[in-house]
Formats: sequence, structure tokens, C-alpha cells
Amino acid sequence: MSNPIPLFTPFPLRSVTARNRLWISPMCMYSVFAEDGIATDWHLAHYVSRAVGGAGLIIVEATAVEPRGRISARDLGLWDDGQIPALARIARLMADCGATPAVQLAHAGRKATVPGAVGPSPLPFSADYATPQALSQREIDQVILAFQQAARRAHAAGFQAVELHAAHGYLLHQFLSPLSNQRDDAYGGDFDSRTRLTLETVAAVRAVWPAELPLLVRISATDWAEGGWDLEQSVALARRLAGAGVDLLDVSSGGLTPTQQIRLGPGYQVPFAQRIRQETGLAVAAVGLINQAQQANAIVCAGQADAVLIARQSLRDPYWPLRAARELGAELAAPQQYLRGW
Repeated sequence: MSNPIPLFTPFPLRSVTARNRLWISPMCMYSVFAEDGIATDWHLAHYVSRAVGGAGLIIVEATAVEPRGRISARDLGLWDDGQIPALARIARLMADCGATPAVQLAHAGRKATVPGAVGPSPLPFSADYATPQALSQREIDQVILAFQQAARRAHAAGFQAVELHAAHGYLLHQFLSPLSNQRDDAYGGDFDSRTRLTLETVAAVRAVWPAELPLLVRISATDWAEGGWDLEQSVALARRLAGAGVDLLDVSSGGLTPTQQIRLGPGYQVPFAQRIRQETGLAVAAVGLINQAQQANAIVCAGQADAVLIARQSLRDPYWPLRAARELGAELAAPQQYLRGW
């Protein structure tokens, strides 16, 4: 095309190139069919339909690195080799349909609703959640190892990118925020100590994740709460993540405390991504109430973000990238099996 549409231009990350910059956020299915963390036919149909729908990169939902790290008993997992084959089939078929397959590795920490909740400090998320056990140094080492081993399994399953979940009030985020981290050891207190677990986890995963494949991290840029994690700290963390081998920051917000005061509006989190990109040079993806094709393209065109992640819009319409491309006049072909309908 003589005038390519920015949203539908390829985006390279190390040796991987996403076919466009309209991506699918990780969204937990909490599928009643899932048992023991193993993906099901539901997950296969869900993810592959979005690959058929034209998304450039698809991040499989929060996938627990250990059983007690599940948000719910119906979460996916990669804490055991037996969980690899079902996810491998999904990753292969997504790639066959043209999408870059990625998976989010996660630990729920104090927001787990399965037995054995843990966290940086014995502070429950709310009165409706169990009081977590504060992790010892030995247990912290085990969590880091669990992330590392899950990354090995993700590679064995054929994923071309992994994302570490350090957002939305889950374990890594819990260590980042002074509202949930009241430790007085090497993992709590000042900024350096609160970011230690995230940086050590990144280092452990980068050590086993192939050098030619990209590593992503999702953060909450702010807790939307006084005295909590904020954008200034996110910028500082982003600089360190860039130096640690992270290729792209997935910039969300909130989830740490039920007292958060979020100011919602179309694209309300885009300015967070924009500032991190401008001040650190790290590639970013923007997310949050982005549901119009022109809106998504404008974000990329203005340099506010390198890619746009959609969530609810994808649940409403798994083929929305194809529709957005047509609306914008971009070249994004439907699968040949569907051409009669397009």
C-alpha cells in the first residue's frame, strides 16, 4: 500500500514480527470445564477464533505458575509438564492462523481464592479474602523458580512471547506497592526493595527464555489510591526493565485495592503508556476502553503506544480486527475459507 495504516503495519520484537499492532489482552475465562489447570476445547475455540479474526498478537489468559497462585480453581496453569500439550495445540493453531501466540505467566498472591494464599505481608485484599501468609525468603526463591520453570514450559508449548503479570493487584504488583508491601527486609520498604522481586523474576525468566524471543511485562501504572504505586515509580521501573531484557511494557492500571478511585473514560490509560514510552524509550502497548477503529489507529499514529490491546471489544466481536481494517481501508485479508462472507 502507498499509505499504510499505522495500526495495521507489522511490529517486530526481536525475531518475532506481529502482523499488525491490534492485539488481544489476556482475559481469564474461569472456564467451568477446566480442571487441574489444563486448557480445554473451550480455550481452543476462544483463542483460535480471535486469530482467525485478524489479531496481530494474542496473549493467553493469566496462567498460574503454581497451584496456590491461581486466581480461581478454574485458571489455566503451567506448573506441570502435563499442562503443556493442550496449550501447545492452541499456540500452534493461533500461529497457523497468522497471530503471534503469547501467554501471560501469573501468580495471584493474596488475591487467590484457592487454599494457601500468600503475599508480601499478612494483609488481605479485602474482608472477603483470606489473610495471606507472608512469604519467607525460601518461598520467594521458590516463586521465582516457578516463574522460570513456567517460562520453560511456555517455550516447549510453542509460544513466541511470554508476559509476566505484575499488574492488577496480583503477587508481583503486591510487592511493588507500599499499600500491600509492609516488609522490612530486602523485599520491602524503599523503591529498590519493593521492585526487587519483579526484577529478579524478569532476570530468571530472561535467563531461560530464548534470546531471540520477546519478553513482555504487564504493570499497573498507578494504584489510583493515595500512598500507593504511581506513574513516577512506573517510569523508574520501566527504565530498569528495559535494561533487564524486557522488550515491551503492557500498561494497565489499578486492581491493588478495593478503595481505588479510577477516572474512567475512553482510552483513559493511554497517557500512562505514552509517558513511559517517551521517557524511557521502551516499547509499550496501550489498553483500556479502546473500542473504535479510528481511536486505536490514532494512538499508534500519534506515537502514544506501539500497539493497542483490546479486551471487551474482542469478547463482543472476535473478528473486530478484520472489521477495523476494513473501516480504515487497511489490507488485512480474511481467511480464504471466509472470503465469500467478506
